[in-house]
Amino acid sequence: MKKLLKLRGFYLFLGLAGGSFGSYLTLLLKQGGLDSGRIGMLMATGTLIAICIQPLWGVISDRYNQARLVLILSVGVPAVLAVFYQSEYFIVLLVVYTLSTIFSSTQAPIADSYAIVAANKAGSTYGSIRMMLSIGAAVGAYAGSQYVSHFSVSTIWVPFLLLSSVAVVFALTLPKQAEENRMMSQSFSKGIKTLLGNKIFLAFLGGSFLVNQTMTAFGTYFVLAFQSVGGSTSHAGIALFIASFTNFPSMLYASKVIKKLGRERTLLLGALIYVLRWGIQFAFPTPGVMIGVQVLHGLSFGLFYIAAVEYVSHITLPEMQATGQSVFNIVFSGFAGILGNLLNGILLREGGVWLMNLSCMLSSAAGVLLIFYVSRSTRKRILIPVASERASL
Repeated sequence: MKKLLKLRGFYLFLGLAGGSFGSYLTLLLKQGGLDSGRIGMLMATGTLIAICIQPLWGVISDRYNQARLVLILSVGVPAVLAVFYQSEYFIVLLVVYTLSTIFSSTQAPIADSYAIVAANKAGSTYGSIRMMLSIGAAVGAYAGSQYVSHFSVSTIWVPFLLLSSVAVVFALTLPKQAEENRMMSQSFSKGIKTLLGNKIFLAFLGGSFLVNQTMTAFGTYFVLAFQSVGGSTSHAGIALFIASFTNFPSMLYASKVIKKLGRERTLLLGALIYVLRWGIQFAFPTPGVMIGVQVLHGLSFGLFYIAAVEYVSHITLPEMQATGQSVFNIVFSGFAGILGNLLNGILLREGGVWLMNLSCMLSSAAGVLLIFYVSRSTRKRILIPVASERASL
């Protein structure tokens, strides 16, 4: 029970820090003279370099039992580096973003490996822990908008550093490893080869990639897109609050939805709501609609992400949990982030919100087709030996 409280505290302050800073980073970079195209290039380049490094984190965590250390670094290093985003030099911004992403990219797989194990041992659910991140992000996003409205956006790193420091304190109280002394029973390269050697798992990764690349249009460019159609920074904070807060009920009840529909059908439901979400914004690109449509965020991202993490956990050996989640995160956040930041930044600059939303709707629809294939294959009872011969859907 104490471990669950510690994890919930960690996720809460991680959400507060990220919500108050991440959504307004593009505004800070734009104030420094970058347009959406160069911002996309900056973030895509940094993410690409981070992807090359990320598998190393899985090895350190799984093989050397250093999950807690990796988690602390993933929060602390980006917080300290945030002050340098005030630089007017592109090369400095690129180095800072790259280093920050190298460390922060491992937050999700490591923290999730802790949360899943802790939830299972306590008879709780992963969603009940992960929802604290959404609550924190909701409050942080709104607080961030008020901060930017009353103070200079160039000082947004101050609350980010303070809130991240509290998250680090919570991380220091966690065990050294998510599962005590559980070592890898197979090599990292063999584990990756096995994971990527199954066509159904590849279809799952492909669908996740196509769906989540659209989230950069929200996570990276929402404030800029909202302002381009006449919205204010303060109202953007309200939209971000709604989006993050709707994750709360979705993640709280995700386990019940998964139990009733199954992981794969829950993934499909979430992907379909992505299409609806972007279709509405494509048809009605106005501030009021962009605020209101955020009620679908929890039903799209919330359900999809929880089902995806549990899907990966289900088919991955216990001693390969961090590695399995890292592979998923490389695709879901890494490669999807690269394409999304580049593509949506260019589309927003060249064609405006309308063109960016159209692209997101079509990408989500393509992702639905791949997830439908995964779901249909499961109904036909096709076994998927992803991490071992015992693992199947």
